[in-house]
Amino acid sequence: MCGIFGIVIGDGAEASVAQVVTAVSGLFTLSETRGKESAGLAVVNGGPIQVLKQAIPASVMVRSRAFNEIVRGSVAEAGDRSGSRGPLASAALIGHSRLVTNGAQERNCNNQPVVADGMVAIHNGIITNDADLWAKYPQLTRSYEIDTEVLLRLIHLFLSQGLPHGDAVRAAFREIEGYASVAVLFDDRNELLLATNNGSLYWVRPSTSRIIAFASEEYILRTLIGRRDLRSLFGSVAPERIEPGYGLWIAIDTLATSPFGLFGESGRGATDPTRSFGARTASREIIDVSDKYEAEFAARRVRVFKPILYSSNDNQDLLFEHLGRVRALKRCAKCVLPETYPFIRFDAAGVCNHCNSPRRVIPKGSDALAAAVERYRRSDGRPDCLVAVSGGRDSIYGLHYMKQVLKMNPIAYTYDWGMVTDLARRNISRICGKLGVEHILVSADINKKRANIRRNILAWLRRPDMGVIPLFMAGDKQFYYYCERMRKQTGVDLVIWCSGSGLEDTKFKWGLCGINTRLVNFRNKLRLSAYYARQFAMNPAYINRSLLDTVFAFYSYYVIPHDYIYLFSYLPWDENELLSVLRSEYDWELASDTKQTWRIGDGTASFYNYIYHRVCGFSENDTFRSEQIRRGMITRDEALKHIEYENRPRYESIKWYLGIIGLDDAFNRVIETINCIPTRYGS
Repeated sequence: MCGIFGIVIGDGAEASVAQVVTAVSGLFTLSETRGKESAGLAVVNGGPIQVLKQAIPASVMVRSRAFNEIVRGSVAEAGDRSGSRGPLASAALIGHSRLVTNGAQERNCNNQPVVADGMVAIHNGIITNDADLWAKYPQLTRSYEIDTEVLLRLIHLFLSQGLPHGDAVRAAFREIEGYASVAVLFDDRNELLLATNNGSLYWVRPSTSRIIAFASEEYILRTLIGRRDLRSLFGSVAPERIEPGYGLWIAIDTLATSPFGLFGESGRGATDPTRSFGARTASREIIDVSDKYEAEFAARRVRVFKPILYSSNDNQDLLFEHLGRVRALKRCAKCVLPETYPFIRFDAAGVCNHCNSPRRVIPKGSDALAAAVERYRRSDGRPDCLVAVSGGRDSIYGLHYMKQVLKMNPIAYTYDWGMVTDLARRNISRICGKLGVEHILVSADINKKRANIRRNILAWLRRPDMGVIPLFMAGDKQFYYYCERMRKQTGVDLVIWCSGSGLEDTKFKWGLCGINTRLVNFRNKLRLSAYYARQFAMNPAYINRSLLDTVFAFYSYYVIPHDYIYLFSYLPWDENELLSVLRSEYDWELASDTKQTWRIGDGTASFYNYIYHRVCGFSENDTFRSEQIRRGMITRDEALKHIEYENRPRYESIKWYLGIIGLDDAFNRVIETINCIPTRYGS
């Protein structure tokens, strides 16, 4: 889920130092879209392997004195330090732009590159069974929190048991779950290992120069080699993909390459070679130079919001004392919508207007879906569809269906705006690793996004209004904007959006703004804009640094055309079928604080649903279960049992949410403010 990249320079490469610096800095900044929370670099040119890493964005690191010194120093020995072209000495430079998953970045040892047992590695992905592997192999020494470490320790363990390098790497990859694309330097071998179990790794080797470059995305390499100032290095060569289940050894001095399969005869991939082929060297020193440049980066450090974890026994006095009043609400005799639902009306039999005029949603069928995607199918093995994946149950199932049932060749696409939970990220990693699916993650500036949420929540608490709550989630709407960019960058026209069932209809959020509609038309968009404008005028605290991001969100969601195929407008949505597939085939992980499986990958849902239920007496859970009743999926009694459980406050999730947006010391104050808002039902 991070960005990894690098350049290998063979002996005698005709290039200038300035071109190498440009190429490395270009790869760094292009890879920053995949993670902005830390950046790191490792270089080797015959001497010690030098490592530089800091909790700063890549765009900050490439402008630093530290970056300039370490990159220029690694390639200038055989060339002219003035920057003119000349034969360069062999060198390898590998870099990482990190989206933090395991291991907090304020501990620099958790940032990448990771150093362990004579290896320096960069890793894109999540190893989801790292805790199990540490328990399975107690002889391994754990020094960091980051999951990448266990892969390196396993490789070293198998090497110590006499396995050749290729077999040791294979053995380690067979142990891990989740997806992993890695680049590894060894202290005793003059070679670089590239390996991936999901195909998120591309490389390019021009015939006109002795240089190899690699990156996590094809688009990153295409953009790099398209630069005018680098054309003499790369020419017009096209990037190649390292297929899922394969690796590549690169001899640093000669640039000789040797592909190999990660899974041998028992799985994907070829079987040779079984060992490394590069020249063995005397073990070289690995030097972390990060501390040397600490003072330079101290002022530019990314602010880290540390979540505070609370015991479930805390704040017991904040449990829902209003549940009895909510149970006493008049509800539809057919569904479970209460009398406080916006614009609800009941007939003489007590049935609501939504049940009396239900929307007819009839799935078009699996045959129609197969026919709809057929014209996009490619026979050359290249990707033929983008599947938007949030980490929730529907999108994970959709990726499974496109790959396993329809036999398409998808790319999984995720926009991480800071509220995609670690649980969701792990579940994405599980399925992409299992299916060998490339995953492109676009990371927002997460610290800025979370700061925007904090500003808007603090503004809202000054003058709470139920219609403005979606403002807390505005930051995720750029999902649509970046999806359009992914189309252009990958050349893939077909986008699969794993929704369309209509079960998740939340038009009540419009109703809370005084707009009675089932249609999102131009007139109602104007009315919604006017409502928000009035709220902003009455509460100027909303006019803060988040405003441009909010406008961008409105544009992304309501203006950009969403011409996608919606999976569940074709397939019937069956909760039991989805969960059966996800649990049995992908070991889909559930949340620790609830048995509910909807919205558990969304860090915001527990907070806003608490507000809706506390003030209005219903939440998204009520609308979801009511729609299921109308379609005959569940009975009303079953729905009442579901919402009784699902609407209980998820305090641990709310505390996590407030913690990561910088309100970790304000939990009681926030909850007390919400609890003091006048409710829309009896006192």
